[in-house]
Amino acid sequence: MSFVTVNPANGEVVKEYPLQSDEQVFAALGAADKRYREDWKFRSVAERAAIVARAAQILREKRDEYARYPTLEMGKVTRFSYVEVDLVADILDYYAANGEKFLAPQPVPGEPGAILHAEPIGVLLAIEPWNFPYYQLARVAAPQLIAGNVVLMKHAENVPQCALAFARLFEEAGAPEGVYTNLFCSVDQIARLIEDFRVRGVALTGSERAGTSVGERAGHNLKKAILELGGSDPALILEGASLDLAIEQCVMGRTFNSGQGCVNIKRVIVVGRERGDQMLAALTAQFAAIKVGDPTDETTVLGPLVSERALQGLLKQIEEAQAAGARIVHGGKRVARPGFYLEPTIITDIAKENPLYQQEAFGPVLSFYVVDSEEEAIELANDSKYGLGAFVFDTDVEHAKQVASRLEAGMVYINSCFADSPRLPFGGVKNSGFGRELSELGIGEFLNRKLVRVAGAT
Repeated sequence: MSFVTVNPANGEVVKEYPLQSDEQVFAALGAADKRYREDWKFRSVAERAAIVARAAQILREKRDEYARYPTLEMGKVTRFSYVEVDLVADILDYYAANGEKFLAPQPVPGEPGAILHAEPIGVLLAIEPWNFPYYQLARVAAPQLIAGNVVLMKHAENVPQCALAFARLFEEAGAPEGVYTNLFCSVDQIARLIEDFRVRGVALTGSERAGTSVGERAGHNLKKAILELGGSDPALILEGASLDLAIEQCVMGRTFNSGQGCVNIKRVIVVGRERGDQMLAALTAQFAAIKVGDPTDETTVLGPLVSERALQGLLKQIEEAQAAGARIVHGGKRVARPGFYLEPTIITDIAKENPLYQQEAFGPVLSFYVVDSEEEAIELANDSKYGLGAFVFDTDVEHAKQVASRLEAGMVYINSCFADSPRLPFGGVKNSGFGRELSELGIGEFLNRKLVRVAGAT
């Protein structure tokens, strides 16, 4: 096993990085623990925030360089690479600007002399995926470095250049050795790091399977864990929805990042048979017009999938869904060109017994349902083991809010396919995991909220 850059647009191997030895991995842990105990946690919030703010500045100055790596390593369309770089810079700046406020001591109402102090807990291990190769890292690193924790980061094996580039940000910004450490390590080494007492918390964004493994090991060792896992995010098109808006947003929400996002729209649920027919016809026409191609081409809408394995996995899901009675309305095949391309795909007539009914399709594959009533739409949306994001479309916003309150999800967006912001908490329920990243909630996940109470205070 090694960390390898493979260009998804043509399948060519670009560069390979060897795994670190056990000695190197645990020396990095020792250096991080020493830096935390002897230095980082004692620095002021303002001093730590200044380094994170400097990292944001460097990222903006080197925007072109940083946008190239995701396009090269995971096939992100170039203009979306720029969107990710800009969002990450905003996240870094957000925590740098608000860290002191978020971490300020808090009096306990009604208890004179009682103060809650926000203190770091130590070395954190983060295990992050490839699909947003900077954004996923920033969601952990930005708040936790400012909080006074230090971070060991194990990135996905197929985005090593993104991983190294992100580590350089903090090095160039003045973070001392051990504050943010990139690891090229194995699954076995990760397991032993979680078991090591010096690691005090674990954050993972990934598959349900990975979350189960990491959560079990962290729990066995009494470590706090944050798990951001998969989603089968429904979009409910209510009777009062603007179909034009819903169509536009559903196309964007399913194809953005080549459909490789935890909170991409995965399932469209239309209320009303006639409107369902209209929307399916329009979505089919829109999917047929999508330009699939080179992610560096400014006119490309849908780039490649991240790997041959990802492509084959989706083709297998499509084949199994069709064998179980589903109907392929559009797409469903590999694109005849070099690289890992899949036609944008729409599947309907998905029975409850169909495997796709409960699966997450991590690519440009849209499941389409039509129901007769709003109650059926809500029931279908909630009939999933996942509960990450959900979407409601209706011109009556107050009614849409009522529907949103009944959806089993960590995030519900009304009349929009997404709204990323450092100020909005990210996370899910059910098998989509637990814990929150971003916003003030994100900085609080790995803090010791220490109570200090003075007896007799008035």
